[in-house]
Amino acid sequence: MKLNLVPVLVSIALAAGSTAASAQKSNESLSALLPMYYNIKNALVSGDAGTASKQAAALYAALGGVDIKKMTTAEQSGFLAAKTKLTAGSKLIADTKDIARQREAFISLSADMISLAREVKLGSQPIYLDYCPMKKAWWMSAEQAIKNPYYGSSMLTCGSVKETLK
Repeated sequence: MKLNLVPVLVSIALAAGSTAASAQKSNESLSALLPMYYNIKNALVSGDAGTASKQAAALYAALGGVDIKKMTTAEQSGFLAAKTKLTAGSKLIADTKDIARQREAFISLSADMISLAREVKLGSQPIYLDYCPMKKAWWMSAEQAIKNPYYGSSMLTCGSVKETLK
């Protein structure tokens, strides 16, 4: 009896491709969160409380719209563990135009985003984990150059890259 393995192999390849496509789609909703976080960080770096508030409101809305049904079990676990804290942190920043209060709230928002980034791949680009020794606080950045969101122009380069997530 001759077995024709071609249809079996094609079926396996299609199933693997479908799984990869599904994983890619689930990461897209999570990957959208990282640029929003960076937008908040960049607004704080430049001392723009209005933009920080608007960007935080966008992150807040995006967190509510993430479809966990499209995520893997590991992604669901990582996201759900961080979602409540991320939602609260983004709302605090969105609800105030006081740059000092926004920067304080950004400390916990950053810690929670870092936790999420450690659990779930948020994109294909490296994420630089920066630390400010004066504030004793972390933040994430898309570039290696230090631009401190906690002090803005008064201490723009205070801090260093401590780790890179790839």
